[in-house]
Amino acid sequence: MSDERLRLAVLGSATPYPSADNPCSGYLVSGGGARVWVDAGSGTLGPLQRHARLDELDAIWISHLHADHCADLLTAYYGALHADVRLTAPIPLYGPPGTADRLAAFLTNTARRSPVESAFAVTELSDGHRVRVGGLTLTSRAVEHGMPAFALRVDAGGRSLVYSGDCAPCDALTELADGCDLLLCEAESSGPEPGRVSPEPEPGAGAPAHHTPEQAGATATAARASRLLVTHVGRAMTPAEAVDRAAARFAGPVGHADPGAVFTV
Repeated sequence: MSDERLRLAVLGSATPYPSADNPCSGYLVSGGGARVWVDAGSGTLGPLQRHARLDELDAIWISHLHADHCADLLTAYYGALHADVRLTAPIPLYGPPGTADRLAAFLTNTARRSPVESAFAVTELSDGHRVRVGGLTLTSRAVEHGMPAFALRVDAGGRSLVYSGDCAPCDALTELADGCDLLLCEAESSGPEPGRVSPEPEPGAGAPAHHTPEQAGATATAARASRLLVTHVGRAMTPAEAVDRAAARFAGPVGHADPGAVFTV
């Protein structure tokens, strides 16, 4: 009998590249008898298999097409088609516009387009996209990251979790997270640092593409979230520092998305 409780398993939370003991961004969200791989950052396919095989997934959801959030789709493609996995149908894959062609371009080194649709049934996300996956309802909102990017709300059995993806603080994320039980919010930015080169292009002069820990706390407060987990913490901070800084702006429980941790919502 499947477990109906809403759970979040952290496959990895590093940025912008994996550390020795922490893959990049990736999570398994489960509940209502369904399992969804949320972001497929570098190195996350390995720990995913502690929880589910590729052919046991009900869907994959990708926030944006930076490699630290989607690169393991490439190895998942080979696993799904050329190994011991036996798909009865392509895995539903929800991602930003251009996801299928981006995958095909990476996987093809000839004039023939790689048949990514053999492994993945791709649906392009749009602002307000909503889909039912088993007992899970997935709602996506476009957020500010200087490229097509989405945040995700998952509802099941009267409980809810929201994942920011990568983004600057924005109304869309706050609205999506309103009243959620758990907000998983990135905190890559450590704040203005003269001479620091950002690993990703910023969307406009001086405009941050990421939350600081304080901004993650403020977003959780504005959204009336019950609990905050900071994730995707930049390498200029320790996770403990990010938690302390976020807690200065949010009165509820604050933790870090440690790799391997499993949270029941």
